[in-house]
Amino acid sequence: MRPFAVAAVAALLSTGALAAPADDLKSILDEHWAWTLRNNPTYATMLGVRDHDREVGDPSLEAEDRRAKEAQAFVARLDRIDPAALSPADRTNRAILRRQLAEQVEGNRFGQRAMTFTSYSSWFQNAAGLGEQLPFQTKADYESYLARLEKYPAYNDAYIEVTRRGLKDGYAQPCAPLGGFEKTIAGVIAADPTRSRFYSPFRQRPSTISEAEWRPLEARARELIAGTINPAYEKTLAFYTEEYAPKCRRTIGISATKGGPAYYAFRVRAETTTDLTPDAIHKLGLSEVARIAAEMEGVAKKAGFADRKTYIQHLRTDTRYYPKTGGELMREAGYIAKLIDGWMPKLFGRLPRLPYTVREVPAEIAPGTTTAYYNSGTLSSGTPGVYYVNTSKLDQRPLFELPALTIHEAVPGHHHQISLAQELDLPAFRRFGYSATAFVEGWGLYSERLGIEMGLYDTPAKDMGRLSYERWRACRLVVDTGIHSKGWTRDQAIRFMLDNTALSRGNIEAEVNRYITWPGQALAYKLGELTIRRLRDRAETELGSRFDLRAFHDAVLEQGAVPLDVLEAHVAEWIAKRKAA
Repeated sequence: MRPFAVAAVAALLSTGALAAPADDLKSILDEHWAWTLRNNPTYATMLGVRDHDREVGDPSLEAEDRRAKEAQAFVARLDRIDPAALSPADRTNRAILRRQLAEQVEGNRFGQRAMTFTSYSSWFQNAAGLGEQLPFQTKADYESYLARLEKYPAYNDAYIEVTRRGLKDGYAQPCAPLGGFEKTIAGVIAADPTRSRFYSPFRQRPSTISEAEWRPLEARARELIAGTINPAYEKTLAFYTEEYAPKCRRTIGISATKGGPAYYAFRVRAETTTDLTPDAIHKLGLSEVARIAAEMEGVAKKAGFADRKTYIQHLRTDTRYYPKTGGELMREAGYIAKLIDGWMPKLFGRLPRLPYTVREVPAEIAPGTTTAYYNSGTLSSGTPGVYYVNTSKLDQRPLFELPALTIHEAVPGHHHQISLAQELDLPAFRRFGYSATAFVEGWGLYSERLGIEMGLYDTPAKDMGRLSYERWRACRLVVDTGIHSKGWTRDQAIRFMLDNTALSRGNIEAEVNRYITWPGQALAYKLGELTIRRLRDRAETELGSRFDLRAFHDAVLEQGAVPLDVLEAHVAEWIAKRKAA
């Protein structure tokens, strides 16, 4: 998946603004945010900024180059500011923005930038989900959405051209994880336009639009889906099946591509916000896998089984642990979510205002994607956060995993952290535009452990589910580095995870496909979680009876998503202040 594009307003380059030596940080932050929204128009609409409502953006490589050049100009401006002249808060703002921009510039130098999709995400799936993410409250909202549908073919063509150029240069995804991938394209094509995902905003007329105004909008939507959207997806499907799939890569590690080792090293740094080498991460993963195994042995014995492997085999094969219908799975996920909601005031002093909901993963991607995921919403656009649950392959979706899964994706995991960040007194780029994966995913994994304090793992099966999820993230450190720096095969990665987690084979295969096609991202979870746990241990030790769990959690989250070194410094300062008080 191509990283979130951060691009500069070209007009700034033609003026003296970028070269002005007397730049102040606030001016740069304001210009940078306007720049970001202009180059990410659909995201701007999601945030309630309506200046670019009819635009779709430019994914071409030429535009990427322009954005990288403009990003470098912002870096130069930031470098002319003396950090010593800034407040501590602004020093952090400057450092984070510089890091983000520098990573964009560096990432654009690699040919792998033309690998435009993963087994987890793609431009055509993102487009199909716009109807669930954009605001639809006024006639203008619907008109701008229709204008974007009209522009989709050109947008799609630009992405195909980028992908084709990458294919020509040898930058293709491996064959192994792409089995059935064509269904994620074909599944969007609906013979009946009213059954298309693109038609979802038109299934209910808002009270702000009269019946007379509504009928032409509905008709235009049906016309565009049938005559514009479907043909574009058919073109994408033909490109994939006739051009891309026959030239997929036989090797699976990104290091086998041109410049691959350097690219993987970059991805590791960017995703983990650390300087750890792939080899060091691999060894840490093996250590964590072994540590967690000892805990799993204890749970197995508590359940009456001889050892961990025997108990896991029982959990994988006993049908009573699995839902019979998608409705049963969704009801259980919703029930657990509400149980957790009741614990939130006990664990946090500050809660976000934005609510979340629970939905099924879209049918065309469900068989090949992960067991669940989260999409953020915003109050300004009137869209909730969404915890998506995968209801395909029900014999691979054990109910005993749901407590840990729901904690991670909803609350107190992703929804709580991301929605709270939107309300903080921080520059806009930190509230909405900067995602430090190691922090975000580390917090999600740390949150799973809070289920112990909530009493949610009240059976050996649920506790084994929690430990299996933690060990799964430890396995990621081993498997991701194994694939991309040590020459592991896909079968070797699958076997390692089968031997070391309680996950079903279907989940494991989807996960390994994700690691293959999205190098480095999976490393962030465990490294972030270990950092937060270490900081909590330090705070409890140094503060003793003065340690307040709610205050600690609020301190961890009060800066939004930050690099791990920034988090460590902030919590150290918080501890010092509590001790002094």
